[in-house]
Amino acid sequence: MPLRRIASVTLTGLALAGLLSLGSAPAQATTTQAAATQATTAQSAGAAVAQSTDFYQLPSEYPATDGALIRQEPSAYYLDPLKLIGSNAQVTRIMYKSTNSQGRPMAVTGTVLVPKTAWLGKGTRPLISLAAGTQGQGDQCAPSKLMTMGSEYEGILLKGLLLRGYAVTITDYEGLGTSDMHTYLSRLSQGHAVLDAARAALSLGIPGINQSTRVGIAGYSQGGGAAASAAELASSYAPELNLMGTYAGAVPADLQSVASNIDGSLYTGFLLYAANGLLASEGIDPSSYFNAQGLQSLQTAAQQCIFATLPSTAFLSTAKLTLSGQKFSALTTSGTFKEILNRQKLGVAGAPKAPVLVGQSLFDDVVPAAQAKALAKRWCAAGSTVQYATTLLPTHVGGYAGLLPDLFAFMEARVAGLPASSNCRSL
Repeated sequence: MPLRRIASVTLTGLALAGLLSLGSAPAQATTTQAAATQATTAQSAGAAVAQSTDFYQLPSEYPATDGALIRQEPSAYYLDPLKLIGSNAQVTRIMYKSTNSQGRPMAVTGTVLVPKTAWLGKGTRPLISLAAGTQGQGDQCAPSKLMTMGSEYEGILLKGLLLRGYAVTITDYEGLGTSDMHTYLSRLSQGHAVLDAARAALSLGIPGINQSTRVGIAGYSQGGGAAASAAELASSYAPELNLMGTYAGAVPADLQSVASNIDGSLYTGFLLYAANGLLASEGIDPSSYFNAQGLQSLQTAAQQCIFATLPSTAFLSTAKLTLSGQKFSALTTSGTFKEILNRQKLGVAGAPKAPVLVGQSLFDDVVPAAQAKALAKRWCAAGSTVQYATTLLPTHVGGYAGLLPDLFAFMEARVAGLPASSNCRSL
């Protein structure tokens, strides 16, 4: 990623992070001296992290229980690549046991952050299980790695949550950081990883964080899909969690609709991630569908992060990559691919028991608003308490920023114990 692009992204992130601090509890403010001390501590932790070369190695044996910790170590979190802005939080890198889409055990890594300031809200400090948006597929793209380098764009949302006093756990998902393939957009794998990240965080022994802790789930884009999946699965997969609510923004609920929307666009690289991830999760050889150029493109994408993939694949004709000469999105309308995508569709196999906020930009250029609204309707029909919120800020990125106030207000209402509102009747 060019240095000018890094600087631009970083400055934008810092500006937004400053805005996110507005309205946060006074107890979250720290002195300059405390911030300097934290930065020194974080730098020491970061040095220790850099020396832990085997943390991401897959275990030879797995615990019996989903969410069980496999290993943990001190970590660090910076908001900028120069590592000038740390966080006044206890940061722990974790590896935990989960279950993938095929019902097999998987080791997933992630990060748990707990503010060092006192919680002044109602009850004890809540935990937010944050599902990250698209990072890429290379192991170097894991949020738990990018956070230590100050290059994780979810730092904008993460900082806002920490400033409001929430503890946060953020999963790397299956195959980010660890040696197996990142199963991008695999509904069960992602939902399980988000729920088990919360279970693992609750078992760390952090004062005030335990099995009775209120848990919220939040995510946007890929993270919105993972959060939505977790909300649907929670009552059956992790019924012991004290789930207070879920924010799912720009949810790719119907992958066929999303594929048709972005094929040949600026975001064509997302389709390569999806092909890699879903074929791997199903155990299907990609050479059954892709030619030599296509296989090379898939292999390259599997080793990249998002800011390398998007410019190199923008407006790519996916018809040049397939054996049939069809566009990739056309392959998803029939046969095996259609079956795979249908299994990922949200709002079909279950519905959330806890309140849900579904957020969507009406002018999203990646995730069509119509399919997100259709998800909200399916959940409403199943009896879920759903608030469907929209923003007029254009593009996928604009929707991310525009919906942050709704996310914070939704979680703060859940923490305060206020009744959850629903606009199902007006959808």
